[in-house]
Amino acid sequence: MAAGRVLTGFSMPYVATYSASGTTVTYTGVSQLARGVSVALAIESGDGTNFYADNVAAEGTGGVFTGGTVTLTVDGLKDAARALIEGLASPTSITIGTESVDVYSYDTDQEIPYVGIGFVCRYMEQGATSYVPMVLTKCQFDVDGLEAATQEESIDFQTQELTATVMRDDTAKHSWRKIAAAQDTEADAVAVVRALLGATA
Repeated sequence: MAAGRVLTGFSMPYVATYSASGTTVTYTGVSQLARGVSVALAIESGDGTNFYADNVAAEGTGGVFTGGTVTLTVDGLKDAARALIEGLASPTSITIGTESVDVYSYDTDQEIPYVGIGFVCRYMEQGATSYVPMVLTKCQFDVDGLEAATQEESIDFQTQELTATVMRDDTAKHSWRKIAAAQDTEADAVAVVRALLGATA
């Protein structure tokens, strides 16, 4: 058995609305965010401290997690996913000819919620592939921007970058990340992610 494994992929980002009552955390509305392209997790930590004895550092504590940022690159958000993570109110509608068109407004009714974010990381070890479920327990997305370019001679596939603040949750031990055991298939890993985000089926 190899001493390590190599990361080979990222997929299946999920979100669910976060709520807490005392130290009890629950999630509702778990759904796939979009199709995953990449993920980057930047962690902030407090400075570690050292105890010195006999003129050397004899004991030490590592830096403690204080916050972070996760950047998810996806193919593109559908309306329901954008409304969920950006706290948009129910859409109004306008009539164009005989068709009714929903319109989402970015206004004072917008309340960006806390969410849990889950996804799957794919690894390879001695030719065998495994899938690791991961959940960031309490996050809050920034309002997304927009960058687009017109088509030239060939299609330039354009992705969407989403940034969220990562925090400790409200459980007794203030968790911020959960990593489950590697699964044999992506479908099994997705089932674990969904379960951690409150799905019952």
